[in-house]
Amino acid sequence: MARSRSSTSGPWRYLNPAYYLKRPKRLALLFVVFVVATFAFWDRQSLVREYESEMTKLVDEVNRLQVQLRNVEGKPVKQSTMQQHYYTSDKMMSRDAIEIDSLSKERREKVKEAMRHAWNSYVTYAWGQDELQPQTKNGVNSFGGLGATLIDSLDTLYIMGLEDEFRKARDWVANSLDFNKDYEASVFETTIRVVGGLLSAYDLSGDKIFLDKAKDIADRLLPAWDTSSGIPFNRINLMHGRAHNQGWTNGDSILADSGTEELEFIALSQRTGDPKYQEKVENAMKQFKKILPSDGLLPIYINPHSGTASYSTITFGAMGDSFYEYLLKAWIQGNKTDTVKHYRQMWETSMEGLLTLVRRTTPSSFTYICEKTGGSLHDKMDELACFVPGMLALGSTGYGPEKSKQILTLAEELARTCYNFYESTPTKLAGENYYFHSGQDLSVGTSWNILRPETVESLMYLWRFTGDKRYQEWGWNIFQAFEKNSRIESGYVGLRDVNTGDKDNMMQSFFLAETLKYLYLLFSPPSLISFDEWVFNTEAHPIKIVTRQSGTDSKLSSNPVVRTFGRKQGKIGR
Repeated sequence: MARSRSSTSGPWRYLNPAYYLKRPKRLALLFVVFVVATFAFWDRQSLVREYESEMTKLVDEVNRLQVQLRNVEGKPVKQSTMQQHYYTSDKMMSRDAIEIDSLSKERREKVKEAMRHAWNSYVTYAWGQDELQPQTKNGVNSFGGLGATLIDSLDTLYIMGLEDEFRKARDWVANSLDFNKDYEASVFETTIRVVGGLLSAYDLSGDKIFLDKAKDIADRLLPAWDTSSGIPFNRINLMHGRAHNQGWTNGDSILADSGTEELEFIALSQRTGDPKYQEKVENAMKQFKKILPSDGLLPIYINPHSGTASYSTITFGAMGDSFYEYLLKAWIQGNKTDTVKHYRQMWETSMEGLLTLVRRTTPSSFTYICEKTGGSLHDKMDELACFVPGMLALGSTGYGPEKSKQILTLAEELARTCYNFYESTPTKLAGENYYFHSGQDLSVGTSWNILRPETVESLMYLWRFTGDKRYQEWGWNIFQAFEKNSRIESGYVGLRDVNTGDKDNMMQSFFLAETLKYLYLLFSPPSLISFDEWVFNTEAHPIKIVTRQSGTDSKLSSNPVVRTFGRKQGKIGR
């Protein structure tokens, strides 16, 4: 028979408050016991947190050492899931020293959902083809059938932790990707999308299939550099190796197309141990250095035979832009050593030239970058040139304090202008280019929007370097405008006119490679794809930074991990 539990006798009396109220000394003793127990509990919790922190550091160090060991042995690290990797999952990101607020997490998830929608639409209607036409729900091979959207999406899927999607894409690369095509490929587009995309997937995942495929396509591109000057031709037949330039350039090579391969080809030499890729692009860069004028600004047409500049426009927009971007990033890729300091020196010279092109509007004092032909300035700026604020922010840290502040201030001023490219239209999406007239601030010129990433790219850089949340707010507003105007049931489309909202029928591959990736990173901890460890190519594919020392470059291995609508090209006959 069970005994009744009396609250006035036996051990149960200690649970009765009246027992203590009648005995002040015992009440005081109880209070002391409570305080001691509380401190003991929190001290234990503190020890647990310290233990977990140390274990996290240990796991991360083991992962890092595994990657290094894999590089030495040339073997991939075995992982049961992508989320074992240091860089991917939300669980791993929670270990970062810099946390993000709940609003940013919520927004990041919205961007991730947008990526799922874009990717699933591509899988459903255009699997294995270059790009999706969402309105007609079919694929189109705008790049010769190289699976441009699929390859461009690999690292975005990986970074966002979309494991099943990444594995499906990886298997297509392994089993179906074939470069032996009788197709006249753009050396530039193929390099930044395909070579860059494959190398990034390799650096992130360690899966050697990506490196093998990158080597295959790069070998097919190499004959383009077989010119008397070392400046490459811009097109090549992937099957037969015949290289040439387009007729509309009068046989000249395009500046951006010829000077935007250093990151990818240097990285490929580092990862394969074969110096031939690095030698090709650095021979071209030696020629560019020879002809670089005192203001550091080269026109967009270069003769590949003589290696000299032809009379043409100087611009940080279409056909000029990424040449300057890669001067800075090749210096960063080599970890800023003396071996690569000439890239930094060329870039700084070019930035002094850029300052001579900067003007401000009235009445709102929007800062913009002119174009120049001969001695004449043109008050026109492409949206493509909106990568410049991010580039300036990234390069500002290499200056002394006073100059660094000047360059970062200019970056912020230009970013304000680029954001207003969006804010100034009825759809809140930017046009392709803008004109500036006295007393009128800015007006849209070519009025299409093809889902370009340049402005959100710069917002991501500026947020990381300044910590100013207004850049996140601007990015969120741009994302919402894409959701409102460009999202349809079968993917995302551009606009034929940002004033009317009339939709086109193309989901550009760089929307998945760049626009959504930069938006995702804008709302993620800065340690996710840290600038200390990674450098982005011009298609937003992160490539691992490897310290370069003279005489050892080719033997290094890193820690892996229609023309109108070309990635960096503007309107024909511009």
